Amino acid sequence: MKDKIAFCFPGQGAFEAGMGRDIAEAVPEAMDVFRRGSEACGLDLVRLCFEADAEELYDTSVQQPALVATSLAMLAAVRARGIEPDVVVGHSVGEFAALSAARAIGDAEAIALVRERGLAMAEAAAQHPGSMAAILGLEDEVVEQLCRRILGVWPANYNCPGQIVISGENPAVDECCAAAEEEGARRTVKLKVSGAFHSPLVARAADRLRPAIERVKFQEPVAPFMSTVTARIEDASRMGPLLVDQLTAPVRFTQAAGSLVRDGVRTFVEVGPGNVLSGLVKRIDRSVKTVSVNNLAALEKLEEQLATP
Repeated sequence: MKDKIAFCFPGQGAFEAGMGRDIAEAVPEAMDVFRRGSEACGLDLVRLCFEADAEELYDTSVQQPALVATSLAMLAAVRARGIEPDVVVGHSVGEFAALSAARAIGDAEAIALVRERGLAMAEAAAQHPGSMAAILGLEDEVVEQLCRRILGVWPANYNCPGQIVISGENPAVDECCAAAEEEGARRTVKLKVSGAFHSPLVARAADRLRPAIERVKFQEPVAPFMSTVTARIEDASRMGPLLVDQLTAPVRFTQAAGSLVRDGVRTFVEVGPGNVLSGLVKRIDRSVKTVSVNNLAALEKLEEQLATP
């Protein structure tokens, strides 16, 4: 079985001020993504990504299109060097970038959808306030049991063994964190997010996003798309429904990455700001190689890193 390369795309929280600027200024194809994306979603993504401070990018409805645009600009720069994935995977909103990387949708279309997704999530979070927290150092099953026991809190992100994010009503999240620490969690960390994402509390966001998703004609992917909703390879007929389900369903990144490793993926290339997913993949399986393409220096070293065993 040939060793495969997976391109993986980060989710919300991976943003940073100035993201994508050095690559966009050096690679015309990358700058084109920001320009097309700005036109498609009605935001000045060049200004937001290159010049806005982190506080402005904290807004979910702005951060999501800015983040996905940056990932897709970095992807365009990677593609300009003739490097293609064998399979793609995305964490939460990163799935929109992954679908574009698989050529199931265009980059401008992905960014426009993500703007609508961000607006829908911000609106739902304002109507049903909630929060999220990472629980570190407990088995998945223990956290799942706590969520079943405490009303109003759910597992939201399976990030890697020993790291689950929970989501729900503020008092329930606090109660679950306290219970987790009693069970022996190494620590619990409240996340800087504006709502209880990946939980039933944001069901209204799914209702708002659904019509926009239903207008899209997804193409069959040229590289297999690993869903982090189902942790399975999915075809074009499933993509729309999964992007709607994704808003209230947990992100099964642990299971999806593990499945890719079992299917022969030996290198994970994280395309986008930060290096969060690279760290998670290493905790899922230490034997695989991870490479982060998050700036121009990393892009210039990519071919050499891929060639090194």
